[in-house]
Amino acid sequence: MTTNSCFGPMVSRLLLATLLLSLIVFGPRVSAAQMADKIYHNGNILTINDAAPEAEAVAIKDGKILAVGTRDEVLKTRGDGTTLVDLAGRTMLPGFVDSHGHAYMIGIQATTANLLPPPDGQGKDIAALQTLLKDWAENNQDAVTKVGWIAGFGYDDSQLAEQRHPTRDDLDEISKDLPVIIIHQSGHLGVANSKALEIAGVTKDTKNPEGGVFRRKEGSQEPNGVCEEYAFFRLIAKLLEQFDDDINEALVIEGTKLEASFGYTTAQEGRAMGPGIAAIKRTADSGKLPIDLVTYPDILEVDDIRPTPEYSGHFRIGGAKLTIDGSPQGKTAWLTEPYFVPPPGQPKTYRGYAAIDEPTTYRAVEKAYANGWQILCHANGDAASDVFLEAVRRAQEKYPGVDNRPVLIHGQVLREDQVEQLKKLGIFPSLFPMHTFYWGDWHRESVLGPVRAENISPTGWVLERGMMFGSHHDAPVALPDSMRVLSATVTRRSRSGKILGAEHRVPVATALKALTIWPAWQHFEEDTKGTIEVGKLADFAILSENPLTIDESKLADIKVLETIKEGVSVYQRPADDKLSLATPAMFGITLTAPSDKPHAHFGGSMVCGDGCFNHGLSLLVNAINHQRSDDEE
Repeated sequence: MTTNSCFGPMVSRLLLATLLLSLIVFGPRVSAAQMADKIYHNGNILTINDAAPEAEAVAIKDGKILAVGTRDEVLKTRGDGTTLVDLAGRTMLPGFVDSHGHAYMIGIQATTANLLPPPDGQGKDIAALQTLLKDWAENNQDAVTKVGWIAGFGYDDSQLAEQRHPTRDDLDEISKDLPVIIIHQSGHLGVANSKALEIAGVTKDTKNPEGGVFRRKEGSQEPNGVCEEYAFFRLIAKLLEQFDDDINEALVIEGTKLEASFGYTTAQEGRAMGPGIAAIKRTADSGKLPIDLVTYPDILEVDDIRPTPEYSGHFRIGGAKLTIDGSPQGKTAWLTEPYFVPPPGQPKTYRGYAAIDEPTTYRAVEKAYANGWQILCHANGDAASDVFLEAVRRAQEKYPGVDNRPVLIHGQVLREDQVEQLKKLGIFPSLFPMHTFYWGDWHRESVLGPVRAENISPTGWVLERGMMFGSHHDAPVALPDSMRVLSATVTRRSRSGKILGAEHRVPVATALKALTIWPAWQHFEEDTKGTIEVGKLADFAILSENPLTIDESKLADIKVLETIKEGVSVYQRPADDKLSLATPAMFGITLTAPSDKPHAHFGGSMVCGDGCFNHGLSLLVNAINHQRSDDEE
């Protein structure tokens, strides 16, 4: 013992030297609980956190943010198993939160004939629509056989060369034996051919349903194929009846994939009904939802609404949805003053109409307050907004203290006095500045006229009052293009290049909040999403350019390069940065055209936006043929 004890001081000195050497060579040791899975660095990291708006690096662990700050600070969380991700000068932001959209219906957009006008498609005139539908049917014969219908999405009469809706006669040229239905870009009206009208039992003796219109041939009662609101829903229901469980689930998957391709890590199904809700839940239970999907069942159609604060399989019920009126660009929204140019067959006093009556609105909003549900209300016209404001006022008087963060969806024709009422009643405005690009010229020239059109989606009035707001895409009304949303919110520049309502233009930093932290607050999720802060989910969008430094005129050209959900990459833009050739009818991806068969009708590459998922998004027919086999595996 005495012999060994003489080595004690020497051993201690050796141990101390070894420890000091290890600290010099390897740096401070990190406990397993503090060791990052990944560290992102060498890019522009925009946190959307006012206390620290930019960072040099971000560390994540177990799907959450572990550290944010300078590179040296964050590297202290590096361990043996940590992956360093070089952003290479790209820009990282929080994942975008969908303030309002329809993920299930986006699936229909992604898997039917693309009838959108440029720049998102080639639906520029009625002849083009006919060609697109014929090509789609020819290339998707399995789907046509399975479902028995030919369908297309996204035509817009305001952008067609003819400046009118197609008719049943136009669609009969595609097929007289199969039902054909096309959905207006607004989602509030559409056109059916003669066979589809026959299947739905619509004849000259069919009366208009409450909250809807079957347009008639001039000088007669014979339906011309154009169907508005609840009349259109009667037709679309006949198509949806043909969808089995596999198809419905495929729509959910493809819709959320398409949102993810634009940087959204939280999507919304903003008006769900029975089959859609069931399909979303089955998809969530199977683990196939790539991003979070918060769903709002229609309060008039679904009796058993059970909101859930937590996600299960990336799915939860957020509250309830109510729809009071229609679409301004479709001229079915309910206004207090007449439309600038009324639709064909309507008098100069035409102001649109309500989809439901006022007592129904009051009962629905009261029901939401009585149960403590969040209520989202679609109200485009100012007459519709008046009714919703009154409904909330009555409900709050009867149920004081209910903190349910009610939301006004769209509010396209809000008056300034109504914005003041939104603030007093604590109603969150989810606005639609994207309209200024897609339909700004149409609003000025035909829908509202040059005066009222200036104030659509009045973000300036909202900000003057210190209010938050969401800026949404309402897909499938438009592509869920986050950068187009950002651009429109900032510039309010129409297709023709004119600025619509300069006083409502928003700084880029503010517009980014309307895509991240403010809609996160809208969904009661501000503690876990919307900013890059320690403890929040590792939900990120990686962009090709920094929106704070790029010229504002180029905001819409920024590309989403990658989308990360809780630390997992759920979308990566193809490295070659090329959109695959597809037949003009294809939206989303579907097929790659053989090199020896260029586009016969339009030439060149298909223009279809960044969400094409050229290497990942499957056809509806592919889902029909393979969904069962995937489930079996």
